[in-house]
Amino acid sequence: MDKPKSASLAFAILTLSDTRSLKEDRSGDLLQQRIETAGHQVLDRILIKDDVYLTRREISRWIADPKIQVVITTGGTGFSGRDSTPEAVSVLLDKQIDGFGELFRQISYRQIGSSTIQSRAFAGMANRTLIFCLPGSSNACATAWDEILMQQLDSTHRPCNFVSHLDTHGAE
Repeated sequence: MDKPKSASLAFAILTLSDTRSLKEDRSGDLLQQRIETAGHQVLDRILIKDDVYLTRREISRWIADPKIQVVITTGGTGFSGRDSTPEAVSVLLDKQIDGFGELFRQISYRQIGSSTIQSRAFAGMANRTLIFCLPGSSNACATAWDEILMQQLDSTHRPCNFVSHLDTHGAE
């Protein structure tokens, strides 16, 4: 028996960096490649400097866009003075997905040890749009996608996945 086909979701990718351009955005490139390989679409992708208000503007725009179902950010989740993604995005969320950050750090611990304690990766939902905020390193983005997001954004994954919480009418 063939496995049912997973729903194709519409993504937006936001890279937060004060030092890189889109040409040098390895983490954004990795995420886009993984998303498209999984059968989803990237409808928008931008890079902005790590700034609370610029971040809120872009995330708010995507939350309000009925075509965007999933937003992934990369960068700004560390503990340095310039890292502001949690402060920028958390106020926009209707619900937090506490288990995402917990599981991400548990998996990361096997790779980078106690340094994972400085990761403030997190996720939530706003206006039926899933938002996942990842660290800026391509290794961290690969870990998040390969170990968590690939399954949880697959409508055929059991016993549960996040796709059932999205408006997928016309998204397939």
